[in-house]
Amino acid sequence: MAEIIHPFYEQHRSAMEAAMRHRLDLAEAMLRERAHLADLEAIRQEVMNEFDIVLTQMPYVGGAANRMSESFMRLMGFMAISRVLRRRGVPPSVIGEIERETYKAQWLSVPKAERLASGRQFMSAENQALLREQASSSATEGHQNRFPEDFVYDFVEPGPGDTFEFGINYKACGFCKFAARHGDKEILPNICGLDFDAYAAQGIRLERTQTLAGGASHCNFRFSRLPPD
Repeated sequence: MAEIIHPFYEQHRSAMEAAMRHRLDLAEAMLRERAHLADLEAIRQEVMNEFDIVLTQMPYVGGAANRMSESFMRLMGFMAISRVLRRRGVPPSVIGEIERETYKAQWLSVPKAERLASGRQFMSAENQALLREQASSSATEGHQNRFPEDFVYDFVEPGPGDTFEFGINYKACGFCKFAARHGDKEILPNICGLDFDAYAAQGIRLERTQTLAGGASHCNFRFSRLPPD
């Protein structure tokens, strides 16, 4: 029987597939020059086929009501790319470099004013209030029973002497859970590496010194605004 894509992801499928095709366009030269791959059309089709599989595996964590749904939709396609390149014998470190530069280029293709507006919204008092609310909810027994594959996190207020505006400590990671379930632990760090450039493109400085994927007790995200150019 064919695997089913959750209706929430099916609703956004065309946009996610378009983003995947854009990434593959941006990655083409790097796939040829760094991964030494020549049959790029075959790889493109293999990645899109693998993405179809990833879509059926993506955990539902509440849809639009949960901010982490966007993280899954924005980043899970890199699992498909990583799987295909791993099967093609590309080293994980090279896969990570290609994906990070591709994601950075994809963000920079968005008009600067739009990117910076997105960053201001993320850093806003209204969004911080939402983050506090959803952080509190993420750890409740009821939420975890309904969405066991979701993230669990705490909102972190700055203390005396801190230079960040706010932080998030992720105590359980949806991508780590996904990787453990589907045999993707080797390529999991590639997902972690995507965060820095994405936030920088939005005018946000991310500081992070440890991750769950690296064996730490939590991922310590700390956010502050980058000075204007």
